[in-house]
Amino acid sequence: MAVTIKDIAKLANVSITTVSRVINNKSEGVSEETRNRILQLVKELGYQPNAIARGLVTKKTKTIGLIIPDISNPFFPDIARGVEDSAHIYGYNVFLCNTDDNLEKESEYINALKEKYVDGIIFTSSSIPKHEHITDLIKSGIPVVIMDRRIDSEDIYGVFLDNYEGGYIATKHLIDLGHKKIGCITGPLYTKSAKERLEGYKKALIENGMDVDERLIFEGDYKINSGIIGTEKLLGNNENVTAIFACNDLMAYGAYKTIRSYGYKIPDDISIVGFDDIQLSQILEPQLTTIKQPAYDMGLTAARMLIKLVEGKKLKKKIINFRPQLIIRQSTKNIG
Repeated sequence: MAVTIKDIAKLANVSITTVSRVINNKSEGVSEETRNRILQLVKELGYQPNAIARGLVTKKTKTIGLIIPDISNPFFPDIARGVEDSAHIYGYNVFLCNTDDNLEKESEYINALKEKYVDGIIFTSSSIPKHEHITDLIKSGIPVVIMDRRIDSEDIYGVFLDNYEGGYIATKHLIDLGHKKIGCITGPLYTKSAKERLEGYKKALIENGMDVDERLIFEGDYKINSGIIGTEKLLGNNENVTAIFACNDLMAYGAYKTIRSYGYKIPDDISIVGFDDIQLSQILEPQLTTIKQPAYDMGLTAARMLIKLVEGKKLKKKIINFRPQLIIRQSTKNIG
């Protein structure tokens, strides 16, 4: 049976209030002898404070929730590492929740985190089109920071990448290499990140006097299989495609598989650019040219923002945007 604060008080022959003050480092007026006796009993008996019970009194549990849509995508564990490392610096613990892009599961996690009295929640928002449950949570007063995938709300605090610029510089890189037929495999287009990357792709084409051919655009879902299917359709319908912009690295991996199954070589026959710059992209053969999204740093920033909100501190900015960076490796080739 767990040792309670009441047990410590009885053995030390002091009041529960005195024990509480010592444990919470508020021992003014308590003699050094009494304080040492209490701390010795705490150590000997292995007493652990009940965070939830203490939270009911202090209104703080020093815990935050992190909700991510797909733990199998290496981009999100990098975010989680950043969140956890930042939270640790400030003395907070993190509950990690993986939703598998399932609305019911996401709602269940929100309720579970509320029952655990977390101080705030970070959403790397899911691919679920509707976000009423998130906006309702914000309105309830729980501090929330949104990451990666924007939602329509003027009340949000968020950490995002400039996806529009990322889509633009990925496509411009291929155009500068002489490519005229450039396919694009997007993410789910009900998400802002996917829309913005696609709009960046279109802008680069138009600025360089090229038509936007809808036959060269395939809507994927940020998973490997949609990269496979998308590339099959692009190659089947358009034999002159010489380059593909896959709007995340996982779909680029799928494109690699399909291109090789067709007997083509990367980049000799088809160049590929991905998006995210997850670690596996440096291991592929050939290494993937991609748009770097600093997931770890974004996680650090989001946790700092949330903890400041929890502690009632003012933020200079409600939204922090990171800039994308083109990482040129071996999967693209000049054909001009």
